[in-house]
Amino acid sequence: MDLSQPVEENYANPKTCFFHVLFKASALAFYFLSTLFVNSFVIIFVITVVLAALGFWVVKNVSGCILVRLRWWNEINEQGESIWRFQCLDQESLARINQKDSWLFWWTLYLNAVAWGIFGIFSVVRLEVDYLFVAVCFSLAIANIIGFTKCRKDARNKIQGFSSRTIASRFSSTLQSAFSLA
Repeated sequence: MDLSQPVEENYANPKTCFFHVLFKASALAFYFLSTLFVNSFVIIFVITVVLAALGFWVVKNVSGCILVRLRWWNEINEQGESIWRFQCLDQESLARINQKDSWLFWWTLYLNAVAWGIFGIFSVVRLEVDYLFVAVCFSLAIANIIGFTKCRKDARNKIQGFSSRTIASRFSSTLQSAFSLA
């Protein structure tokens, strides 16, 4: 065994990864399989939308916090304006995010939206009524993508701002100490 070879990184949170994928895949699988075997629009609609909503909630409130250390929510203030709120850990915690966990999180997020988009196109082409709940599932997937993308950008901006302030304060303290010694 060659110890100089880097050890391949494993998933840091395999259970969270499993449930992240499970909740996303369950809505897609149920929708796809039920359209083949079940003729009841109401049953397919209710179960698919409930599974998609559970997947949305799990990603937004559980797997996003654990796998990529990001969390977002949207509030409406008294004036009726939408305000995005973002939460992320400090720079050290963000630097320690497991790359496989992060990769799985982001790819599952995007592939889920692509799959619902494809199902939506097929529903419209077939002129089926199920495009209505496919649109609901697609909008939930897009909402998570938008929320987490904005959250990631906000986290990067905070880190860059913190780094800039730290460097500037160290530079100014170095200059002050250099001129005070002279």
